Amino acid sequence: MLAAKPPGLLMIELLRTNDLVLISAVEAILAGLGIKVFVADQFTSSIEGSLGFLPRRMLVHSDDASAARRALKDAGLAAELSHG
Repeated sequence: MLAAKPPGLLMIELLRTNDLVLISAVEAILAGLGIKVFVADQFTSSIEGSLGFLPRRMLVHSDDASAARRALKDAGLAAELSHG
């Protein structure tokens, strides 16, 4: 029998980017709604430099994913969202 996943551990990818301004804007938009964002791959992207082949991934808790996507669409950032 498989154990249930502990609450709070399922993260959903909102987008992938190397655009630091976009990352900052998304963090600000979602912080205004009380949605916490985890930016994955920051260290790897910074080591890689500016070549752009290792984008940062912006993740939110699965319970917040719908509200986060809606907020980013409302902000005109729908084209930046990951599919899925």
